[in-house]
Amino acid sequence: MTKYRKLLPQLSNETFLTDGGLETTLIFQEGYELPHFAAFDLLKNSTGKKTLKKYYRQYLDIAKKNKLGFILESATWRASADWGKKLGYSLEGLTKMNQLAIQLLSAIRTEYGEDHGSIVISGCVGPRGDGYNPAEIMTIEEAEKYHTPQVSAFSDSETDMICATTMTNIQEAIGICQAATNCGLQIAISFTVETDGNLPTGQSIRDAIISLDEATNNTPAYYMINCAHPSHFDHVLDANEPWVKRIHGLRANASNKSHAELDEAEELDDGNPDELGRQYQQLKSILSNLNVLGGCCGTDHRHIEKICTACSHR
Repeated sequence: MTKYRKLLPQLSNETFLTDGGLETTLIFQEGYELPHFAAFDLLKNSTGKKTLKKYYRQYLDIAKKNKLGFILESATWRASADWGKKLGYSLEGLTKMNQLAIQLLSAIRTEYGEDHGSIVISGCVGPRGDGYNPAEIMTIEEAEKYHTPQVSAFSDSETDMICATTMTNIQEAIGICQAATNCGLQIAISFTVETDGNLPTGQSIRDAIISLDEATNNTPAYYMINCAHPSHFDHVLDANEPWVKRIHGLRANASNKSHAELDEAEELDDGNPDELGRQYQQLKSILSNLNVLGGCCGTDHRHIEKICTACSHR
């Protein structure tokens, strides 16, 4: 049974943590090979499930210690048809894996309880193509059709909401919004940006949020920015503009390198956790509704601890 599908607690003034860079942690720190960055593939055996539980518990322990809420984001960024096919999964197999991912999170929520803060289960939806380079942009209708099977799998589980992460263009984001609406799920949209603060398509994040809201009648519960360093987008944010108030979450990269540089890197750049915490604190003074704090590529529990210390008010 779902718990927060009707009313997301992130829309209150409660502060939430979420996890860091799942895939980069598994690859560079845990030694896993993740073809196509597909962390959901670990759910196929007990060892992989134990690894994922251990990963999430590190972050929940931080939230519990600081009496904060938590967003449990599923390991399903690559669990859609095109990526699943490359790993040998059928559509039916992907449905099972998406639902297994949510079952794992539900068990963790039960294990931890919510005395310290609300725990929201979020189904992660990733882009159909490369998360950095939108070489082929679908129409809205194509995006809705492509993403509906994964969104539908989440709707038939204990998922409270979905989050479309590393979105590179608004057509795909709108299509996912329509799929979420049809399946009765609330959605957060998380854009990625380049070093100039614009989406990989060249569109400004300002125009992307305004246009998406207009096209969907404000369907997203809120927006996020992920897979970019704060220095890539802090200069495009203006606290006085209404669209900025729609941003509730950040999942920044540890590194200030560009996407192209990160693609070519053979070693993990985990940046400076203390500095990242300070940068989040500075962004919190601009983003008045920022209350979902996590990380992306190169970040781990150390970064989230520093972000929590810098930004949470207890």
